[in-house]
Amino acid sequence: MTTPAAPRIGVLLVNLGTPDHPDAASVRRYLRQFLSDRRVVELARPLWFLILNVFVLSLRPRRVAALYRAIWMEQGSPLRVIFAQQTAWLAERWRGRAQVRMAMTYGAPEIKAECEALLAAGCDRLLVLPLYPQYSATTTAAVWDQVARWMCQRRDLPELRFVRSYAEHPRYIAALADSVRRHWQQHGRAQRLLMSFHGIPQDYHRQGDPYPDECQRTAQALAQALELSPSDWQMSYQSRFGAQVWMQPYSDVTLRAWAEQGVAHVQVICPAFSADCLETLEEIAQTHREIFLHAGGQTYEYIPALNTDVLHLALLDEIVQAQTAGWLSS
Repeated sequence: MTTPAAPRIGVLLVNLGTPDHPDAASVRRYLRQFLSDRRVVELARPLWFLILNVFVLSLRPRRVAALYRAIWMEQGSPLRVIFAQQTAWLAERWRGRAQVRMAMTYGAPEIKAECEALLAAGCDRLLVLPLYPQYSATTTAAVWDQVARWMCQRRDLPELRFVRSYAEHPRYIAALADSVRRHWQQHGRAQRLLMSFHGIPQDYHRQGDPYPDECQRTAQALAQALELSPSDWQMSYQSRFGAQVWMQPYSDVTLRAWAEQGVAHVQVICPAFSADCLETLEEIAQTHREIFLHAGGQTYEYIPALNTDVLHLALLDEIVQAQTAGWLSS
């Protein structure tokens, strides 16, 4: 009786990252790595080095650590906990056909280490799937940079496939629409639906980053799937940082304006996030709620990220199937 050969396909899921603990020291380490990436901050290095070390890393970690403590789960960071659940589901789904691991662009587990682990397990075909539905140089390309740097250090390279984006994938749009409909069934339908995407500086878009265009296509597809009229919804951008002008309209400004105009009930969804994290659980679900209510709004609801929703997991499974086509039979 022969033993089945180990799967030659390795699937690496990648998300942004998170501090290991909700304390200032851990947040400082995480922010230093994250904000030192030229893909994330494109300012001249000497100037940004000064700003980062003198101002950002001396003032921001303590405040951000307090925000993390407000959302921290018993098992750890929400992003890491949810990401591990997504990975475990896909690994079980592909048991015997592929090995599935997770990595973070910043923090642990590292992309380089997880790629090495897949190769050490016998994989010579590697699929990298960043869990960013919309492509941006600040996120997806940063993953590619790390994979490329790792490959530059090796003599024997694996066959590589890389998922760029899935902003209009039918299963992705269907999963988003289903999550909104289920929320409506449980809580009723609000006067307005805000689709809030993570922002990038306007200069990045002018210089060629297609992220806002992909966000627009996602928003339009979701609005169409939900049969929304133009007055029922709007897209916006959140999480701006620093003094640059970021993509607009801003989510907080939009919500304040809606409340002042007499909109009493809003619901907010964040389609760019594959797992709930600080930017959704604290910024959107808590801080933006306070902004809307303080400005005169009455009811504010955050519709959770897709996380481990069954349709979201089916989407990831379908993407892996499509991207590994031909590998399983050869």
